[in-house]
Amino acid sequence: MGALQSLPGQPQYIDLAEKTGFSFEQIAVLHKRFKQLSHSEETLRREHFNEIPDLACNPIRAQIIEAFFDRRNYRENGEGTVEEISFEEFLVVMSHFRPPSLHMTEEQREGVRREKLRFLFNMHDTDNDGTITLEEYRHVVEELLSRSGALGKETAKSIADAAMLEVASISVGHMEPDDFYEGITFEHFLKLLNGFEIESRMNIRFLNVDTTTLCK
Repeated sequence: MGALQSLPGQPQYIDLAEKTGFSFEQIAVLHKRFKQLSHSEETLRREHFNEIPDLACNPIRAQIIEAFFDRRNYRENGEGTVEEISFEEFLVVMSHFRPPSLHMTEEQREGVRREKLRFLFNMHDTDNDGTITLEEYRHVVEELLSRSGALGKETAKSIADAAMLEVASISVGHMEPDDFYEGITFEHFLKLLNGFEIESRMNIRFLNVDTTTLCK
């Protein structure tokens, strides 16, 4: 993906607005943050993310950073990882954290929900084998609950532990000594998180831009 012009209204901005749902103004703000982080270079590398204070204490910092270099998250059905990313790739990944517009139809909202859960699943499916472990699922639940603000970290952890045990009893059940547990697939993951309100909880503070404000 090529370099981006800095003036809102350029064809590149129109294309990105359609791809990500960000307004021209939001794209301009994020482009400025991108240039600050990359030291005005045209691409970002993993080491640039080490300069972000907001990510320093995040418990899933490594997964968040790696998500920006995962081809699966560029909406191009890619695989594998890259060593550096352009602004367009950065913006597409950022859009996964963006809350849905209030004017969406139920069908559009469901599509956004599925896309967000796919992104979340990919973050924990680090070996790209199409499954996550029970422990990784527990971390997902704990992270989502604790970010809601209504529950303390320890309460969220207790509920997440219980959720992991419930999944184990349902998805694993009785296993013979020679059976092999393959893990939780994405379709199973969708069903397990059916009751979670993922749309507004999946956000991060990034370069002093609160992603909960990045909506129309």
